[in-house]
Amino acid sequence: MIPIKNEREIELMRISSLITAESFINLRSLIKPGVTTARLNKEIEKFIHSKKARPAFKGLYGFPASACISVNDEVVHGIPSNERTLKEGDIVSIDIGVEKNGYFGDSAFTFPVGEIDDAKKRLLIITLEALYLGIEKAKEGNRLQDISHAIQTHAESNGYGVVRELVGHGIGKTLHEEPQVYNFGQPNRGPLLKAGMVLAIEPMINLGGRHVMTMDDGWTVVTRDGKPSAHFEHTVLIGNGKPEILTEHNLKDEVF
Repeated sequence: MIPIKNEREIELMRISSLITAESFINLRSLIKPGVTTARLNKEIEKFIHSKKARPAFKGLYGFPASACISVNDEVVHGIPSNERTLKEGDIVSIDIGVEKNGYFGDSAFTFPVGEIDDAKKRLLIITLEALYLGIEKAKEGNRLQDISHAIQTHAESNGYGVVRELVGHGIGKTLHEEPQVYNFGQPNRGPLLKAGMVLAIEPMINLGGRHVMTMDDGWTVVTRDGKPSAHFEHTVLIGNGKPEILTEHNLKDEVF
């Protein structure tokens, strides 16, 4: 059963989601060549704690860090490390979750590191467009797979691989609630969307094929063909009209 949030719960989710969004804005100036992913993780954790909130990922299912930081061919769940230094031309996907007052926000953004090549830039643009096309379908009266179909159609029509093993999700009192939000599917299928549902919509799109594998650390998911992957995510409230992006920020201008 997909939870329906009441007004009090939605207000609390706006708070945790705002902190999530602000975490990315606070981080932006640090994303440059020479910075380690461990340094980024430390700054994310420090900022979330400054808001009297909790990094939602730290310890979740045993994950050791406050953020998932994935570089180039790493799709998701990259573990921050002092040994991993960003380089000119990299892309780095950062996934942040925040819990405050018992409710969660969740978002991801893939940043360019310095100047990136045209292939990576186009991958970021198409993936971010796919996210917003999926969000447009997150309306009362639509079906869940309308979101999935919009994401898949845009990505595949532009020649990219859509990761199928990893999904978006409902979010609220726990980070991962029903339903699973696939990034592929048929229109007019799946549960009926209703006002008060909150979904974390998160396309993971590959420059090459769709297939992925998990590294020996048990966490880091990479593309099988070694080509780059992009990941964008927002926490989205379904209302009577236009969906509300609870984790919205202005960083999409970094891509478009």
